[in-house]
Order: sequence, then structure tokens, then C-alpha cells
Amino acid sequence: MLPTSSFAAELTWPVYHAAVRDGTTPILIPIGSMEQHGHHMPLHVDVLLPTEFARRAAKEIGALVAPPFTYGYKSHQKSGGGNHLPGTTSLDGATLVAALRDVIKEFARHGVRKICLVNGHFENSWFIIEAIDLALRELRWGRIDDVKIVVLSYWDFVDKDTIAKLYDGNFPGWDLEHGGVLETSLMLALYPDLVSLSDAIDVEPAEFPPYDVYPVKPEWTPPSGTLSSPKEASVGKGQILLDVCSKGIVSALRTEFG
Repeated sequence: MLPTSSFAAELTWPVYHAAVRDGTTPILIPIGSMEQHGHHMPLHVDVLLPTEFARRAAKEIGALVAPPFTYGYKSHQKSGGGNHLPGTTSLDGATLVAALRDVIKEFARHGVRKICLVNGHFENSWFIIEAIDLALRELRWGRIDDVKIVVLSYWDFVDKDTIAKLYDGNFPGWDLEHGGVLETSLMLALYPDLVSLSDAIDVEPAEFPPYDVYPVKPEWTPPSGTLSSPKEASVGKGQILLDVCSKGIVSALRTEFG
């Protein structure tokens, strides 16, 4: 019986088992966070976006999408506004590593041999790599050495031509795009009912010194919580980003998984 949904958790166990037991069906795991995204977007932007990119890719390559990680590593002040902001709810690095390691090992136990981690929260990056390293090491102890894992973040597929088209020379850099044009445009294209652009606050790109201080200095973060202005976001820009990122992800997974 063929899967009736791209989401693994929506399948019965016999249908899921039949799909993954021989190792040919990739599993895509979205990894996000609960993090403030300004006055105009909800706290689960970093979950919604990687999950949708994973769903679109899964339809193209015959994969399944695992339930997303809805909590991520702590928000950094220079890339997410900071963990001190209301609503942002984070995990310690060791907690995220342990949970992701366990999930990878469980999918391998089911028979899965192709896994892609679709990241939607920049701060997760190094902890994802640590979890993979530990999981693969422990799987090798159990004589499972044929698991292949791809890690990607959707924004890395936005090329220079697309940046020029969307930002008209005013690209603030990915580190300052938190709650800005990229995420807001994608949300307008995918979930317009969750975006209130009229409540967006127009801010100049944040400026930080070339060092960090702990505890963080709240005054370094713009009061809006965003690190650049979302005012130039649009549905049209979101559609361009959807197309570019989706094609890039599908191409990468076909290259790596066949």
C-alpha cells in the first residue's frame, strides 16, 4: 500500500513500515524553534517554513516528512534578537543534541538509510552536526554503517541573482534577516493569515560590535525584535523565494540520494 500522505506521522504503522523498511525512502526532518519574530509574525515561523520546504521536496523525490522539532537552540542576539525576548523558548544544546541523536537512531532502526535535516533556525546548526556525529558513531557500534545524512538550511539556496532582485542593493546579510524581508515574504506567500504587515515596525539594520557580552545587553537588540526591516516584504518576493529554494533543495537531494 502506498503512503496517502507525505507526513510520516499521518500514516498507519504498516504503511509506514512498508515505505521505509528497505532503506529507499528518505526521511526529511524539519528542525525549527519557538522564537519571537517581531510584532507582525508568530512564534513558530522557524517551524512552519522548514516543514513546508520539506513537504514540497518530499512530494518531488518520494520522501516522507517526520514531525518537526518545534524547539531549538537558544536565540543569539546577533542572529535572532536574543534569548531574553518574550516568547522565545529554547533548549540547552545538550538537550537538542541528545533528542536529535535519538531520533536519527530510531529512524535507522526502522530501516531508513537516507535522512535530510531541514533547518529553519540558524542557531541550531552546530548542534545538528554534533547530533549527527554521535548518532552515526553509535550506529556503527551496532554495525549499521550505511546511513547517509544531508543537512541543509533553505536560505542557503538563495543565489546572488535572487538577492539582487529582491533587495535592490540593500541586502543586510543573512545574520540580520531575522524577521525581515526573507521570512516575512515567505510567510506572506504561504500563511498570509498569520502575518500582519500593518503591525511590522520599520527599523534600520541592527548594528553590533565585533564581540559578544553575556549576559546580553538588551539595548543592542532593536525593540521590535527584528534585526532588519520587513516593510519591503511581499507575496511576489515570497513566491520567488519559494521557487528558488524548493528547486535547490530538490536538486541537492536528488544529487545525494539518487
